[in-house]
Amino acid sequence: MTNGSLLEPKALLKIGEVALQSGLPVKTIRYYEEIGLLTPTVERSAAGYRLFDAQVLNRLAFVRRSQSLGLSLTEVQRILQVHDQGELPCGEVKQHLQLKLEDLNHQIESLEILRAELQGILSGWQEKPESDRIRKTICPNIQR
Repeated sequence: MTNGSLLEPKALLKIGEVALQSGLPVKTIRYYEEIGLLTPTVERSAAGYRLFDAQVLNRLAFVRRSQSLGLSLTEVQRILQVHDQGELPCGEVKQHLQLKLEDLNHQIESLEILRAELQGILSGWQEKPESDRIRKTICPNIQR
């Protein structure tokens, strides 16, 4: 039987093989399966063991890369749902990444403000503040 005959059995991987090939812990793979990230690539044997289609490796690589770019598992799940409906999810991915970039820019701005405030406090630091300020505060250097 050649050319992808319907009777050819597809190669299924056990969870240990998936862990080894993906570099992810078995526990993580189980969790991803439980929350539905691996749904179309996993089935159960008669004995209840997880058996994975080889496409699970591509899916896991996508999940890892998405997380490294700051996407949450909920966001990844939405993107995978678009993919599982037979659509290219690149538009969905772009939208999520643009939102991440906006959020990151706001965080950077907040951190720059905090840095300036800390630099100001440290530049005016007094090892021995005035006694009336000591009585009114816990640390006069950070309390006004």
